[in-house]
Amino acid sequence: MKKLSVALSAALLAGTAFVATARAGDDITITSWGGAYQDSQRKAFFDPYTAAGNKVTEAEYNGEIAKLRAMVEAKNVTWDVVDVDTQTALAACAEGTLETIDWNKLGLDRSKYIGADIQDCAIPNIIYSTVIAYDTTKLNPAPTKMDDLFDLQKFPGKRALQKSPFVNLEWALIADGVAPADVYKVLGTPEGVDRAFKKLDTIKKDVVWWESGAQPPQLLADGQVVLASDWNGRFYAAVKTDKKPFKIIWDRQAPDWDWWSIPKGTPKLEASYAFLKYASDAQRMADQTKYISYGPSNKDSSPLVDPNILPDLPTAPDNMKTVLAVDPQFWADHGDELRERFNAWLAQ
Repeated sequence: MKKLSVALSAALLAGTAFVATARAGDDITITSWGGAYQDSQRKAFFDPYTAAGNKVTEAEYNGEIAKLRAMVEAKNVTWDVVDVDTQTALAACAEGTLETIDWNKLGLDRSKYIGADIQDCAIPNIIYSTVIAYDTTKLNPAPTKMDDLFDLQKFPGKRALQKSPFVNLEWALIADGVAPADVYKVLGTPEGVDRAFKKLDTIKKDVVWWESGAQPPQLLADGQVVLASDWNGRFYAAVKTDKKPFKIIWDRQAPDWDWWSIPKGTPKLEASYAFLKYASDAQRMADQTKYISYGPSNKDSSPLVDPNILPDLPTAPDNMKTVLAVDPQFWADHGDELRERFNAWLAQ
C-alpha cells in the first residue's frame, strides 16, 4: 500500500476533465455526516442530481462502522452510498462490508483521483486537514510553524488540541526532531511512542482538550487559548462567516480524506455507481468548494476552483509545501493500542 505522501503529492498535478451524466430515474439513499459538510454535498451533488430526474433520500450517521456491518450481515442494506472516513473505509473493506469499486464500470480514470490507489473499496471525494490556527490580534510576534505549538516560552498560554493521539503524536515527534518521512517508522516502536508522549508532557499542563470541532474556534474567540488545532473547514467558517481574526498555520498540516463507498449487498448497485460517477466529475467537485473549504480529490478540479477560494484549500500548492502525510494504514493497525495509551496518559 502506498503511503499518503505519494498520493498527496499528486495534488499538485492537473489534467483534462471528464464529463459525468446522471441516469434518469435512479432512486438511492445516501448517508453522510450532516452539518455544513452534508449541506455542501447537497448543493453540489444531491440537488442537481435530483434536478436531473433522480431521487435522493438523505440519511445521517456518526461514522459508526457497526451500523454498516449490521446491515450487511443481516442482508438488509438500506444505505446505497455512504460517505466514510479513511480508517472506516480500510477496516470495512478488509472485513467485506463494502463493495470493491469497479473503476471500469465507472468509466473513470483512477489515476486522476488523489489517493485512489490507497484502497479498493471507496472513491476519494474530498481532502480536509487538521491544522493549527491562532488569533492575529493576540499573538505578536505571530507563530509561523507547527513547532511553535510546543514553544511555551515564545508563545505562552493555553493550547487547544483534539482529545486523541491522532496527529498529536506525529506533531510531537516532528517537534522533537524526527524527520517527517521517518515519523511512522519511529512511532511504530515502543521507544518512539515514549518519545512522542515525553514531548507532549512538555505542554500537557497548558492543553485544553477538545472533542467537538466547534470547540476550538470558540476557545480562540473567548481567549481561553492562544493556539488551537481543528479541521481547516472550521477555521475557514470562523473567518469567512463569523469574521474572526484567525489565521491558519499550514505548516505540517495533516490531510486526510472522506470517501464515497457502497455497502456490500445493496439492491441498487447500478444506481449507486451512476451517482458515484456523477459526483466524481471535476466540475462538480470544484463546485463543492463554493460551500466548504475542502479540496476536491479529482486532480482536474483545481483549475476549475474559484481563484479566491483556492488559497484556503488544503490542496493549494503553497499549503502543501510542508505537509505531514498521514498514514491511515498505520492507524488502522495501531490505533486501538495508541488510543489506550493516550487515555492512560491523560489520566496520569
